Amino acid sequence: MAITYEPYWRESIEGNTTRYSGTDYNQLVVVAQTLNFTFRVLPSRRWNEVTDQMQVRKIFMATMMHGVILEDLERWDFTFAYDQVALKFAMATPVITPSWLSFCYPLSGQVWIGVLACTLTVCFTLVKVNVSMETVAYSGTMNTPLITSRKTWQTRHGVLSTGSVVVESVGTLLGQGLYGRLSTSQSNHILVGTWLFFSVVVGTAYRASLMASLTLPRMPPRPETVEELVKVVDRMTVRSSNGTYTKFYLNSESSAFREIGRMMVEGDDMDELNAALKMKSAHLGARLTLQLMISRNFAKLDGTSSLYIGKEKLLQLSLAWPVPHDAPYTPQVDKCLRIITQGPLLLLLVGITLASVAFVVERLLVSEPHPSHTPGPTRQTLD
Repeated sequence: MAITYEPYWRESIEGNTTRYSGTDYNQLVVVAQTLNFTFRVLPSRRWNEVTDQMQVRKIFMATMMHGVILEDLERWDFTFAYDQVALKFAMATPVITPSWLSFCYPLSGQVWIGVLACTLTVCFTLVKVNVSMETVAYSGTMNTPLITSRKTWQTRHGVLSTGSVVVESVGTLLGQGLYGRLSTSQSNHILVGTWLFFSVVVGTAYRASLMASLTLPRMPPRPETVEELVKVVDRMTVRSSNGTYTKFYLNSESSAFREIGRMMVEGDDMDELNAALKMKSAHLGARLTLQLMISRNFAKLDGTSSLYIGKEKLLQLSLAWPVPHDAPYTPQVDKCLRIITQGPLLLLLVGITLASVAFVVERLLVSEPHPSHTPGPTRQTLD
Protein backbone atom coordinates (compact mmCIF):
# COMPACT_ATOMS: atom_id res chain seq x y z
CA MET A 1 0.00 0.00 0.00
CA ALA A 2 1.15 3.58 -0.60
CA ILE A 3 -0.88 6.07 1.44
CA THR A 4 1.02 8.94 2.99
CA TYR A 5 0.18 9.19 6.68
CA GLU A 6 3.08 10.72 8.53
CA PRO A 7 5.01 9.90 10.61
CA TYR A 8 3.98 6.29 10.04
CA TRP A 9 4.19 6.06 6.26
CA ARG A 10 5.50 8.51 3.69
CA GLU A 11 5.88 8.26 -0.06
CA SER A 12 8.18 10.65 -1.94
CA ILE A 13 9.08 10.70 -5.64
CA GLU A 14 12.60 11.71 -6.62
CA GLY A 15 12.92 11.67 -10.38
CA ASN A 16 11.84 8.23 -11.54
CA THR A 17 12.38 6.67 -8.11
CA THR A 18 9.73 6.29 -5.44
CA ARG A 19 11.08 6.27 -1.90
CA TYR A 20 9.26 5.21 1.23
CA SER A 21 9.92 6.13 4.81
CA GLY A 22 8.17 6.29 8.16
CA THR A 23 8.00 4.18 11.29
CA ASP A 24 5.75 1.52 9.77
CA TYR A 25 7.90 1.24 6.66
CA ASN A 26 11.08 0.93 8.73
CA GLN A 27 9.37 -1.65 10.87
CA LEU A 28 8.28 -3.59 7.77
CA VAL A 29 11.87 -3.62 6.50
CA VAL A 30 13.05 -5.10 9.81
CA VAL A 31 10.32 -7.77 9.78
CA ALA A 32 11.05 -8.67 6.14
CA GLN A 33 14.76 -9.05 6.79
CA THR A 34 14.10 -11.13 9.90
CA LEU A 35 11.62 -13.50 8.24
CA ASN A 36 13.55 -13.53 4.94
CA PHE A 37 10.88 -12.35 2.52
CA THR A 38 10.54 -9.57 0.00
CA PHE A 39 7.59 -7.24 -0.39
CA ARG A 40 6.12 -5.06 -3.10
CA VAL A 41 4.15 -1.91 -2.40
CA LEU A 42 0.89 -1.72 -4.36
CA PRO A 43 -0.42 1.75 -5.32
CA SER A 44 -3.36 2.89 -3.20
CA ARG A 45 -4.76 6.33 -2.57
CA ARG A 46 -7.55 5.64 -0.12
CA TRP A 47 -7.89 3.29 2.80
CA ASN A 48 -10.98 1.70 1.24
CA GLU A 49 -8.83 0.46 -1.64
CA VAL A 50 -6.40 -1.16 0.78
CA THR A 51 -9.02 -3.06 2.74
CA ASP A 52 -10.89 -4.14 -0.40
CA GLN A 53 -7.71 -5.60 -1.90
CA MET A 54 -6.89 -7.37 1.33
CA GLN A 55 -10.31 -8.97 1.64
CA VAL A 56 -9.92 -10.55 -1.80
CA ARG A 57 -6.34 -11.65 -0.89
CA LYS A 58 -4.74 -9.39 -3.48
CA ILE A 59 -2.54 -8.00 -0.73
CA PHE A 60 -1.47 -10.05 2.27
CA MET A 61 -0.88 -7.34 4.85
CA ALA A 62 -1.70 -3.64 5.23
CA THR A 63 1.48 -2.41 6.86
CA MET A 64 0.28 0.96 8.06
CA MET A 65 -0.95 1.77 11.52
CA HIS A 66 -4.61 1.12 12.10
CA GLY A 67 -6.56 1.37 15.32
CA VAL A 68 -7.84 -1.93 16.67
CA ILE A 69 -11.63 -1.54 16.74
CA LEU A 70 -14.08 -4.38 17.34
CA GLU A 71 -16.21 -3.37 14.35
CA ASP A 72 -13.27 -4.24 12.04
CA LEU A 73 -12.77 -7.78 13.32
CA GLU A 74 -15.70 -8.98 11.22
CA ARG A 75 -13.81 -8.16 8.00
CA TRP A 76 -10.14 -8.75 8.88
CA ASP A 77 -7.79 -9.66 11.67
CA PHE A 78 -4.97 -7.73 13.31
CA THR A 79 -1.35 -8.43 14.13
CA PHE A 80 0.21 -7.88 17.53
CA ALA A 81 -0.57 -4.36 18.84
CA TYR A 82 2.81 -2.64 18.75
CA ASP A 83 1.93 0.91 19.81
CA GLN A 84 -0.71 3.25 21.23
CA VAL A 85 -2.16 6.37 19.65
CA ALA A 86 -4.37 9.18 20.95
CA LEU A 87 -7.15 10.25 18.59
CA LYS A 88 -7.67 14.01 18.86
CA PHE A 89 -9.48 16.72 16.95
CA ALA A 90 -8.15 19.73 15.06
CA MET A 91 -10.17 22.79 14.12
CA ALA A 92 -9.73 26.44 13.19
CA THR A 93 -8.21 28.70 15.82
CA PRO A 94 -10.75 31.35 16.89
CA VAL A 95 -9.79 34.88 15.87
CA ILE A 96 -10.81 38.26 17.21
CA THR A 97 -13.46 39.86 15.01
CA PRO A 98 -13.84 43.67 14.96
CA SER A 99 -16.88 44.75 16.96
CA TRP A 100 -18.12 47.78 18.86
CA LEU A 101 -18.45 45.49 21.87
CA SER A 102 -14.66 45.64 22.16
CA PHE A 103 -15.15 48.89 24.10
CA CYS A 104 -17.05 46.92 26.74
CA TYR A 105 -14.41 44.20 27.27
CA PRO A 106 -12.18 46.17 29.73
CA LEU A 107 -14.88 46.00 32.44
CA SER A 108 -17.05 43.06 33.43
CA GLY A 109 -20.80 42.99 33.02
CA GLN A 110 -21.40 43.49 36.76
CA VAL A 111 -19.25 46.63 36.75
CA TRP A 112 -21.12 48.08 33.78
CA ILE A 113 -24.44 47.43 35.50
CA GLY A 114 -23.18 49.18 38.65
CA VAL A 115 -21.93 52.20 36.68
CA LEU A 116 -25.26 52.48 34.86
CA ALA A 117 -27.20 52.26 38.14
CA CYS A 118 -25.04 54.97 39.75
CA THR A 119 -25.39 57.23 36.70
CA LEU A 120 -29.19 56.95 36.66
CA THR A 121 -29.36 57.55 40.42
CA VAL A 122 -27.21 60.69 40.28
CA CYS A 123 -29.05 62.08 37.25
CA PHE A 124 -32.43 61.48 38.89
CA THR A 125 -31.27 63.10 42.14
CA LEU A 126 -29.83 66.17 40.42
CA VAL A 127 -33.01 66.63 38.40
CA LYS A 128 -35.11 66.45 41.56
CA VAL A 129 -32.83 68.89 43.35
CA ASN A 130 -33.19 71.21 40.37
CA VAL A 131 -36.94 71.54 40.93
CA SER A 132 -38.54 72.99 44.08
CA MET A 133 -42.16 73.58 44.98
CA GLU A 134 -43.41 76.93 46.32
CA THR A 135 -46.71 78.83 46.63
CA VAL A 136 -46.89 81.75 44.26
CA ALA A 137 -50.55 82.90 44.20
CA TYR A 138 -54.12 82.33 45.29
CA SER A 139 -56.99 81.49 43.00
CA GLY A 140 -60.75 82.10 43.11
CA THR A 141 -63.01 83.23 45.89
CA MET A 142 -61.98 80.29 48.09
CA ASN A 143 -58.42 81.60 48.16
CA THR A 144 -57.13 78.20 47.10
CA PRO A 145 -53.30 78.24 46.86
CA LEU A 146 -51.76 77.30 43.54
CA ILE A 147 -48.59 75.18 43.76
CA THR A 148 -46.21 75.71 40.88
CA SER A 149 -42.74 74.45 40.09
CA ARG A 150 -39.83 76.76 39.53
CA LYS A 151 -36.24 76.02 38.51
CA THR A 152 -33.96 76.89 41.41
CA TRP A 153 -30.70 76.53 39.42
CA GLN A 154 -30.96 80.03 38.18
CA THR A 155 -27.43 81.14 37.22
CA ARG A 156 -25.96 83.79 35.01
CA HIS A 157 -26.41 81.29 32.15
CA GLY A 158 -30.16 81.22 32.73
CA VAL A 159 -32.47 78.50 33.99
CA LEU A 160 -31.14 74.97 33.43
CA SER A 161 -33.39 72.42 31.81
CA THR A 162 -33.56 68.74 32.80
CA GLY A 163 -31.62 67.75 29.68
CA SER A 164 -28.82 70.17 30.55
CA VAL A 165 -28.48 68.67 34.03
CA VAL A 166 -28.23 65.15 32.55
CA VAL A 167 -25.66 66.30 29.97
CA GLU A 168 -23.54 67.84 32.74
CA SER A 169 -23.70 64.62 34.81
CA VAL A 170 -22.93 62.16 32.00
CA GLY A 171 -20.29 64.46 30.54
CA THR A 172 -18.23 64.36 33.73
CA LEU A 173 -18.29 60.55 33.60
CA LEU A 174 -16.82 60.72 30.09
CA GLY A 175 -14.04 63.08 31.16
CA GLN A 176 -15.74 66.33 30.11
CA GLY A 177 -15.25 69.35 32.39
CA LEU A 178 -18.08 71.25 34.09
CA TYR A 179 -19.32 74.45 32.51
CA GLY A 180 -20.14 76.12 35.82
CA ARG A 181 -23.86 76.11 35.14
CA LEU A 182 -24.95 74.01 38.13
CA SER A 183 -26.56 75.32 41.28
CA THR A 184 -24.39 76.99 43.92
CA SER A 185 -26.27 75.49 46.85
CA GLN A 186 -24.24 73.66 49.54
CA SER A 187 -26.10 70.34 49.14
CA ASN A 188 -25.52 70.38 45.41
CA HIS A 189 -21.76 70.87 45.93
CA ILE A 190 -21.56 67.73 48.08
CA LEU A 191 -23.47 65.64 45.56
CA VAL A 192 -21.53 66.92 42.55
CA GLY A 193 -18.18 66.48 44.36
CA THR A 194 -19.00 62.87 45.18
CA TRP A 195 -20.03 62.24 41.58
CA LEU A 196 -16.80 63.81 40.26
CA PHE A 197 -14.70 61.57 42.52
CA PHE A 198 -16.63 58.51 41.31
CA SER A 199 -16.17 59.58 37.68
CA VAL A 200 -12.39 60.00 38.08
CA VAL A 201 -12.00 56.55 39.63
CA VAL A 202 -14.15 54.75 37.05
CA GLY A 203 -12.71 56.67 34.10
CA THR A 204 -9.10 56.01 35.11
CA ALA A 205 -9.77 52.30 35.65
CA TYR A 206 -11.55 52.02 32.30
CA ARG A 207 -8.81 53.77 30.32
CA ALA A 208 -6.09 51.64 31.91
CA SER A 209 -8.02 48.43 31.24
CA LEU A 210 -8.76 49.53 27.67
CA MET A 211 -5.06 50.12 26.96
CA ALA A 212 -4.21 46.72 28.43
CA SER A 213 -6.88 44.94 26.36
CA LEU A 214 -5.67 46.63 23.17
CA THR A 215 -2.04 45.73 23.91
CA LEU A 216 -2.79 42.13 24.93
CA PRO A 217 -6.20 41.30 23.42
CA ARG A 218 -8.29 38.62 25.05
CA MET A 219 -8.65 35.70 22.68
CA PRO A 220 -12.12 34.21 22.30
CA PRO A 221 -12.69 30.84 23.99
CA ARG A 222 -12.02 27.70 21.97
CA PRO A 223 -13.38 24.17 22.44
CA GLU A 224 -10.99 21.82 24.24
CA THR A 225 -13.27 18.96 25.36
CA VAL A 226 -15.71 16.64 23.59
CA GLU A 227 -18.73 18.29 25.22
CA GLU A 228 -17.62 21.73 24.08
CA LEU A 229 -16.79 20.43 20.61
CA VAL A 230 -20.23 19.04 19.76
CA LYS A 231 -21.85 22.37 20.70
CA VAL A 232 -19.94 24.50 18.18
CA VAL A 233 -19.36 22.29 15.10
CA ASP A 234 -21.78 21.13 12.45
CA ARG A 235 -19.48 18.57 10.84
CA MET A 236 -16.89 16.02 12.03
CA THR A 237 -14.46 14.49 9.55
CA VAL A 238 -12.07 11.56 9.66
CA ARG A 239 -9.85 9.83 7.12
CA SER A 240 -11.46 7.15 4.98
CA SER A 241 -12.04 4.03 7.09
CA ASN A 242 -15.03 2.17 5.58
CA GLY A 243 -17.36 3.71 8.16
CA THR A 244 -15.57 2.03 11.07
CA TYR A 245 -15.28 5.13 13.24
CA THR A 246 -18.82 6.22 12.42
CA LYS A 247 -20.23 2.89 13.63
CA PHE A 248 -18.04 3.00 16.73
CA TYR A 249 -19.26 6.43 17.81
CA LEU A 250 -22.90 5.74 16.97
CA ASN A 251 -22.81 2.62 19.16
CA SER A 252 -21.23 4.47 22.10
CA GLU A 253 -23.04 4.95 25.42
CA SER A 254 -21.91 8.58 25.53
CA SER A 255 -24.38 11.10 24.12
CA ALA A 256 -21.51 13.34 22.99
CA PHE A 257 -19.89 10.44 21.09
CA ARG A 258 -23.19 9.53 19.44
CA GLU A 259 -23.56 13.15 18.31
CA ILE A 260 -20.06 12.93 16.80
CA GLY A 261 -21.09 9.79 14.94
CA ARG A 262 -24.13 11.53 13.47
CA MET A 263 -22.00 14.40 12.18
CA MET A 264 -19.09 12.28 10.95
CA VAL A 265 -17.98 12.40 7.30
CA GLU A 266 -15.02 10.55 5.77
CA GLY A 267 -12.51 12.27 3.53
CA ASP A 268 -8.90 13.14 2.83
CA ASP A 269 -6.92 14.54 5.76
CA MET A 270 -5.48 17.58 3.99
CA ASP A 271 -8.75 18.47 2.27
CA GLU A 272 -10.69 18.27 5.51
CA LEU A 273 -8.16 20.39 7.42
CA ASN A 274 -8.52 23.08 4.76
CA ALA A 275 -12.30 22.77 4.99
CA ALA A 276 -12.11 23.30 8.75
CA LEU A 277 -10.86 26.84 8.07
CA LYS A 278 -13.98 27.71 6.04
CA MET A 279 -16.80 26.06 7.99
CA LYS A 280 -17.75 24.87 11.45
CA SER A 281 -15.89 21.59 11.15
CA ALA A 282 -13.33 19.55 13.10
CA HIS A 283 -11.05 16.79 11.82
CA LEU A 284 -10.14 13.69 13.82
CA GLY A 285 -6.75 12.03 13.56
CA ALA A 286 -3.68 10.74 15.36
CA ARG A 287 -2.02 13.38 17.50
CA LEU A 288 1.40 13.09 15.85
CA THR A 289 -0.09 13.17 12.36
CA LEU A 290 -2.13 16.27 13.11
CA GLN A 291 0.90 18.00 14.65
CA LEU A 292 3.04 17.34 11.60
CA MET A 293 0.40 18.40 9.08
CA ILE A 294 -0.41 21.60 10.96
CA SER A 295 3.24 22.54 11.54
CA ARG A 296 4.08 21.95 7.89
CA ASN A 297 1.07 23.50 6.16
CA PHE A 298 -0.59 25.91 8.60
CA ALA A 299 2.18 27.20 10.87
CA LYS A 300 3.28 30.85 10.76
CA LEU A 301 6.70 32.33 11.39
CA ASP A 302 5.52 34.00 14.60
CA GLY A 303 4.80 30.59 16.14
CA THR A 304 1.02 30.70 15.76
CA SER A 305 -1.15 28.55 13.55
CA SER A 306 -4.55 28.84 11.91
CA LEU A 307 -5.44 25.40 13.30
CA TYR A 308 -5.09 23.98 16.79
CA ILE A 309 -5.40 20.56 18.43
CA GLY A 310 -7.84 20.07 21.31
CA LYS A 311 -6.56 18.99 24.72
CA GLU A 312 -8.97 16.13 25.34
CA LYS A 313 -8.45 12.92 23.41
CA LEU A 314 -11.50 11.34 21.84
CA LEU A 315 -10.10 7.84 21.84
CA GLN A 316 -7.06 5.84 22.91
CA LEU A 317 -6.36 3.10 20.36
CA SER A 318 -3.91 0.23 20.07
CA LEU A 319 -2.08 0.18 16.73
CA ALA A 320 -1.67 -2.96 14.64
CA TRP A 321 -1.43 -4.06 11.01
CA PRO A 322 -4.62 -5.44 9.39
CA VAL A 323 -4.20 -8.96 7.95
CA PRO A 324 -6.67 -11.43 6.39
CA HIS A 325 -8.46 -13.87 8.65
CA ASP A 326 -6.53 -17.10 9.41
CA ALA A 327 -3.38 -15.90 7.64
CA PRO A 328 -0.66 -18.58 8.29
CA TYR A 329 2.14 -16.00 8.62
CA THR A 330 0.46 -13.93 11.34
CA PRO A 331 2.16 -15.71 14.30
CA GLN A 332 5.65 -15.12 12.85
CA VAL A 333 4.90 -11.45 12.21
CA ASP A 334 3.47 -11.13 15.72
CA LYS A 335 6.66 -12.53 17.18
CA CYS A 336 8.80 -10.00 15.34
CA LEU A 337 6.58 -7.10 16.36
CA ARG A 338 6.62 -8.28 19.96
CA ILE A 339 10.42 -8.30 19.97
CA ILE A 340 10.51 -4.82 18.45
CA THR A 341 8.12 -3.35 21.02
CA GLN A 342 9.90 -4.97 23.97
CA GLY A 343 13.31 -3.61 22.96
CA PRO A 344 14.65 -0.19 22.00
CA LEU A 345 14.19 -0.82 18.26
CA LEU A 346 10.78 0.85 18.02
CA LEU A 347 12.05 3.94 19.79
CA LEU A 348 14.98 4.00 17.39
CA LEU A 349 12.66 3.81 14.38
CA VAL A 350 10.44 6.57 15.78
CA GLY A 351 13.43 8.77 16.60
CA ILE A 352 14.93 8.48 13.12
CA THR A 353 11.63 9.21 11.39
CA LEU A 354 10.59 12.17 13.52
CA ALA A 355 14.04 13.70 13.27
CA SER A 356 13.89 13.62 9.47
CA VAL A 357 10.38 15.09 9.43
CA ALA A 358 11.40 17.86 11.84
CA PHE A 359 14.35 18.70 9.60
CA VAL A 360 12.07 19.04 6.57
CA VAL A 361 9.63 21.30 8.47
CA GLU A 362 12.47 23.50 9.69
CA ARG A 363 13.92 23.76 6.18
CA LEU A 364 10.54 24.81 4.74
CA LEU A 365 10.06 27.49 7.38
CA VAL A 366 13.56 28.92 6.94
CA SER A 367 13.16 29.02 3.16
CA GLU A 368 10.40 31.67 3.49
CA PRO A 369 11.79 34.24 5.97
CA HIS A 370 9.76 37.24 7.07
CA PRO A 371 11.15 40.56 5.77
CA SER A 372 11.67 41.85 9.30
CA HIS A 373 12.88 38.58 10.73
CA THR A 374 16.28 37.00 10.32
CA PRO A 375 15.97 33.28 11.02
CA GLY A 376 18.56 31.80 13.33
CA PRO A 377 19.38 28.26 14.26
CA THR A 378 16.31 26.54 15.64
CA ARG A 379 15.47 23.09 16.84
CA GLN A 380 12.07 21.44 16.90
CA THR A 381 11.16 18.41 18.91
CA LEU A 382 8.02 16.32 18.67
CA ASP A 383 7.06 14.14 21.57
